[in-house]
Amino acid sequence: MRIIRDFQFVEPQDRGASVAIGNFDGVHIGHQSVIELARNAAPDAPLGVMTFEPHPREYFAPDSPPFRLMRGNARAHRLQKLGVKKLYELPFNAALAGLTPEQFAHSVICEGLGLSHVVVGSDFCFGKGRSGTAEDLVRFGNEMGFGVTIAPLMERSENIVSSTAIRTALTEGRPRDAATMLGHWHRIEGKVIGGEQRGRELGYPTANMSIEGLHPPKFGVYAVLVDVLDGPHQGSYHGAASVGTRPMFNGEVPNIETFLFDFSGDLYGATLSVGLVEYLRPEMTFDGLDELITQMDTDCDTARALLAAL
Repeated sequence: MRIIRDFQFVEPQDRGASVAIGNFDGVHIGHQSVIELARNAAPDAPLGVMTFEPHPREYFAPDSPPFRLMRGNARAHRLQKLGVKKLYELPFNAALAGLTPEQFAHSVICEGLGLSHVVVGSDFCFGKGRSGTAEDLVRFGNEMGFGVTIAPLMERSENIVSSTAIRTALTEGRPRDAATMLGHWHRIEGKVIGGEQRGRELGYPTANMSIEGLHPPKFGVYAVLVDVLDGPHQGSYHGAASVGTRPMFNGEVPNIETFLFDFSGDLYGATLSVGLVEYLRPEMTFDGLDELITQMDTDCDTARALLAAL
């Protein structure tokens, strides 16, 4: 998959794609249906996705609480798995935000990227002040020579599938419900960073990752599926992870600490993708380390049994 980050200087081979447009936070089943429409709308054209970095909501409200389900690199990995060939990850800045809907259609879609077809959701808004609608885009497409398909909102169990609904499920400790809407396990992806090595001292060495900038799932312990994406230990593993602030040790900054079952090796600097499967229990404090270790033994036994049954 090629990633294109500038609509003004585009190689000839990166023009002519059939593209789904949106933020695609989480790449849930609604997003996937939009991408599939783009695939089918122009089967002979390269399949593409147009998205924005940073997320427009981050640009307009930088001090708002973290809301993203995935960072840009995790989104790119998920889109590649869906067969996307061209990812137009456009910088969302003052210049792009200031384009009127017509200017966006002409300068970005038509002249800049030379797209053959675009697919958007029925609630799609674009251009300065979000003043352009999906119907406006159809009109611009007719005038400027690119096709437009409007995708209906997807429903699942009588509810609209949305990133907001997925965030709610994760906040409430319902990762399986989130996975039903996502079409895959909700994953936290990032580099393994150095920690205080308390887990190693307790017999449970963990891979520590930051969750900065991401919507935090309910704090507590989870059964997880872990993919090590690079390095000498690349592969898939089962494990248990703790998400939160580590109240037993007076932690303050939330992170995720993952223990990989039946694993031995150094993961510092490796990129991990940790899929949340089942919420086991909330964060707790204990009267001593022996009580904590006993609980961790129980957590891992429970996680092993759950994951073996998948």
